[in-house]
Amino acid sequence: MPKQKGDKAAPQTAYVLDGDPSVTVHLRRSAQARRLSLRVSGLDSRVTLTLPRGVSDREGLSFAQEKADWLRRQIDSRPEICEVGLGVSLPIYGTPHAIVAGQGRGIRVADGELYVPGNPETAGRRVAAFLKTLARDQLAAASDRYAADLKRPYNRISLRDTRSRWGSCSSAGVLMYSWRLVMAPMEVLEYVAAHEVAHLRHMDHSPAFWKQVRELYGEYQPARQWLRDNGAALHRYRFDA
Repeated sequence: MPKQKGDKAAPQTAYVLDGDPSVTVHLRRSAQARRLSLRVSGLDSRVTLTLPRGVSDREGLSFAQEKADWLRRQIDSRPEICEVGLGVSLPIYGTPHAIVAGQGRGIRVADGELYVPGNPETAGRRVAAFLKTLARDQLAAASDRYAADLKRPYNRISLRDTRSRWGSCSSAGVLMYSWRLVMAPMEVLEYVAAHEVAHLRHMDHSPAFWKQVRELYGEYQPARQWLRDNGAALHRYRFDA
C-alpha cells in the first residue's frame, strides 16, 4: 500500500509507493486536467501525479502503482546530479571545461579550462554568476540581431532557471530565457533566441510561426532535437556548494 509522507495531520500531498526502490509521488490537483498524468522532472527527478477534478487520491495512486516500474526506469535514466566545484567539468557553449583554481579576482576561460580564483567553497556560486553573465551577453546579442531582422523590437530580456521551458515571449515583448542555455552548443542557444523573437510576430506555434523561425534561423530541427535529447542533462549541474 502507498504510504503517506510527512505529517499525518497535514493535508496529504505526497505518498510513497512500496518497492525497490520506493518512489515518492507528489499529488497535484488541476481543474484544467482532463486525465491522470505522471511526470518525472528532468531537474530533480521529482514525480508529480496530476489528478483531474473528481478523481480520488486512491484512484490516482492505483494508476501510479501500475506505472511504478516505468517510474523507476525514468528516474534511473535521469542524469546523475553534479555538484559544481573545483575539479568538476561542465560544458560552456557545448564544450567541456574543467574547473581549476585560478589567480587574481575574476574567472577566466582558456584552453578548455575555467580558472576560478578565491575560496574553493564558493566556487560553485561564482561559476553560476559567471555563466549567467555569459548567457545574458550572448542571448541579448542574438535577440538584438533577430529582432532587427524581424523589424520587431522587444521590451527587455530576463534570465531564469526554469524547469519546463528554455524561453518564452510575453505579449508585452518581454523575452525570458533559461541561463543554462549557455552550456548548450552555440547553435542551440541561437535557435532558442530566434524561436522566442519569432513570437514577437506570431504568438502561437502555427505553420506561419515555424516558417518565421526558419527565415530567421535556418533549419532549426537539429537544434530543437538536441534540446529534446540533451536538455535535461543541463539541469544536472548544481551550483549551491
